[in-house]
Amino acid sequence: MPSATPRRPPSSSMGRGLDVLAAVADLARDLRPATVSGIAEALGRERSQVSRTLASLHRSGLVRRNADRSFTLAWGWYAAAQELSAQRLRTHGQVVLDELSSHLGEAAFLSVLQGDATLTTLESLPADSRMIGSWIGRAYPAYCSDAGRATLWDAPAEEIRTVFGSTEFSAQGPNTPASIDDFLSRLDDDRRRGFTIVDQEAEPGLYSVAAPVWDHRGEVVAAVQVIGTREAMQERTAACGDACARAAAQLSRELGAPASVCA
Repeated sequence: MPSATPRRPPSSSMGRGLDVLAAVADLARDLRPATVSGIAEALGRERSQVSRTLASLHRSGLVRRNADRSFTLAWGWYAAAQELSAQRLRTHGQVVLDELSSHLGEAAFLSVLQGDATLTTLESLPADSRMIGSWIGRAYPAYCSDAGRATLWDAPAEEIRTVFGSTEFSAQGPNTPASIDDFLSRLDDDRRRGFTIVDQEAEPGLYSVAAPVWDHRGEVVAAVQVIGTREAMQERTAACGDACARAAAQLSRELGAPASVCA
């Protein structure tokens, strides 16, 4: 539905262009045609002004004019948004991890899903860490990883079964999930709790929590993790998990995620 309170027109042509692009994206998300009149109504603008802005955006290759005279974002705009999201994930992600690691005194990581494994892309270690070597670039089986469950947070069960369709659930620790159904049951518990808990699933004595990171599309793109020993973390599970979830939500906001998924 159109905004109940029309936006105040920006003073610059760039600001007007960005507002119109945002309106095109909003209308497309609501499955409504982004016509000149529809955009003008949503923004509380004059049709002629919106028409001129759309013409400029079309010449710049940022929007595409359809046969029914509506507009959609051009693929180049999506590519630019994806690159911006990836850049923010790297730069803001490191800041978030450093703050989280300093606050908890535990190692913090950022990982993404690749096939049926998770890949560590960023890390932050406390000053007294005894970890040898780096986890960056290291892949880990997603079925026994905190990041595995967090990166599949928004995936339906059918999609998750496809991800692990040829995966053997071999024991990596005393509590490794025994099957895909076991994995799904633990993920359901995580969703209700607000963060994942992996207690000696990946290896004996290892304990960790994780939370999903969402992007501007409202899709999970990564996971923030806090990893330590069971002895050090188990009694602090709630504090570590809540801090991890807050850090993931902060990073999600930096990526432009909808408020509904990063509250």
